[in-house]
Amino acid sequence: MLRKIAFAVSFAVIQVLTASVWAADFGTAEEAKAMLERAVAAVKEDKAKALDMFNNGESGFKDRDLYVWCANASDGIVTAQPYMNKGKQLRDIKGKHGAPFGETIMQNATEGTIKETTYWWPRPGEEEPLEKETFYTKVGDQICGVGCYKK
Repeated sequence: MLRKIAFAVSFAVIQVLTASVWAADFGTAEEAKAMLERAVAAVKEDKAKALDMFNNGESGFKDRDLYVWCANASDGIVTAQPYMNKGKQLRDIKGKHGAPFGETIMQNATEGTIKETTYWWPRPGEEEPLEKETFYTKVGDQICGVGCYKK
């Protein structure tokens, strides 16, 4: 009986520690939303400075696998992204399984409302696509977003 209890406690501790390590290595949905809210405030304060910070991953706008991206709301040209796609057309960007998430974002972004979309995309520096949830909104003449991986 005591062995079963010890095993159950050990198993529970391992599960908690594993979840904590995973959370420390990768960003969460709550952290992605919080980063997006800070990005919106930064764009409202000084758009040019904010886009520069997003492109360079400065001031906490690139954290583990979380980062801010933005695109012009008018023409869809990506204006900020610390890894790739800067200067590309957001409408043309599709998830690795073909989901037209860029078009979805362009059609649905609304000022003052955070929306979300899901698609498959690799983590920065990796090749295997994982399910990714991106939170996005329109702020002035920009559409900005931050995504997190579900796995």
